[in-house]
Amino acid sequence: MENEKKAEGVLEAFSELTDPRCRACEYPLEELLLVAICAITSGAKEWVEVVWWENEKLDWLRRYLLFANGIGSHDTFTRVFSLLNATCFEACFIRWMRFLCPTLAGKVIPIDGKSLRRSHHGKKKMVHLVSAWHTMVGVILVQVKTADKSNEITAIPELLDALQIDGAIITIDAMGLPARDY
Repeated sequence: MENEKKAEGVLEAFSELTDPRCRACEYPLEELLLVAICAITSGAKEWVEVVWWENEKLDWLRRYLLFANGIGSHDTFTRVFSLLNATCFEACFIRWMRFLCPTLAGKVIPIDGKSLRRSHHGKKKMVHLVSAWHTMVGVILVQVKTADKSNEITAIPELLDALQIDGAIITIDAMGLPARDY
């Protein structure tokens, strides 16, 4: 029963995300989303692993959705997720995190920035992200990409605006503090 509520919560949270494909497809977006989210939260790190996970869990997945055409390929996942509206996906993800973690009061939420390895090539600069981590649940609640020629300091207020942090214990490292003369 608890798993069914969580699966419904995922699908409901992402219901506003529209399918970017312009024709009818074998693999509905909600099936791809459910598989991707479940597989990634189970440890899959690339689309090939997501498909492997889906293959192993197909009977379990069919308790929540039809999966009439079976399993999508890693190429299908790559193509569909590269076409999704990132801003809408982020808003849906935040809504899902609020479903999983309705209150952060009394919880420790570390905020930290990371650079994504191999995210730069040619004139394209490395991607820097600032994340809020829920220590008890073990998930990233919100992640914000820093603006070009910026750093964590400017991204942290945007990240905090996306969270309902009343009563939470927020921690940051020294990089998140504005420079001052002490």
